[in-house]
Amino acid sequence: MLKKDTREYVILVDEKDNKIGLMEKMEAHEKALLHRAFSVFVFNKKGEFLLQRRALSKYHSGGLWTNTCCSHPRDGETHLEAGKRRLQEEMGFVCDLEKQFDFIYKSKLDNELTEHELDHVMFGTYEGPIDFNKEEVMDYKYVDLEWLVKDMNKHPENYTEWFKICFEEVKSRLV
Repeated sequence: MLKKDTREYVILVDEKDNKIGLMEKMEAHEKALLHRAFSVFVFNKKGEFLLQRRALSKYHSGGLWTNTCCSHPRDGETHLEAGKRRLQEEMGFVCDLEKQFDFIYKSKLDNELTEHELDHVMFGTYEGPIDFNKEEVMDYKYVDLEWLVKDMNKHPENYTEWFKICFEEVKSRLV
């Protein structure tokens, strides 16, 4: 009987988001190759951000605060499908998502890894229970924009690189 390949793969892309191949996730991060990613920002009806604190066991950026969820779409999966899948896997709920913008970034991380991603950013609204996956998330909280801006300025080391990079664009779409 053949063993199932349980490794995770990312979709390698050019700067116009054209697929150029697949690569095992860790190898792509070690080689700093451009690949597709997504970031989901969920807000409550008061407009507060739902932040998650990444589990300490994550392969990079463990213990840092970030947007509601983020990951990589699977081959053949749309960004919206991937966003909903990861919301369920990480935070224990699903909500409607709407694509907002894309950005490319490259940033050195811990553990000798580099994120080089074409990140598709989506927004959603959710009111309801949160049953987060403790293997992915160690904590979560809703915060208002004013508090978040002050805390990010005072303690930037507490936030993920991609969150800090795209935050100004996210903020501009809320005002």
